Amino acid sequence: MPETTGAYEAMTYEQLVEALEQVTNRLASDDLGIEDAADLYEEAGRLHAAAADRLAKVKERIDRLQGLTSEGPAAP
Repeated sequence: MPETTGAYEAMTYEQLVEALEQVTNRLASDDLGIEDAADLYEEAGRLHAAAADRLAKVKERIDRLQGLTSEGPAAP
């Protein structure tokens, strides 16, 4: 899994969610040491933040497009 925010930018929203699910499944396993659990928890936080940011950008884009179709061109 990517370790830097820059690597997350190349991932689709769906890939981010899938990676988050994989991390969550690993966190749920019984054979995980405390250090590994902390690392995975941090990774989950980064993945969640990247997915939430991607979703917010898409929502902004949709809102802008809806403004273009319902009211004519939106002001820049």
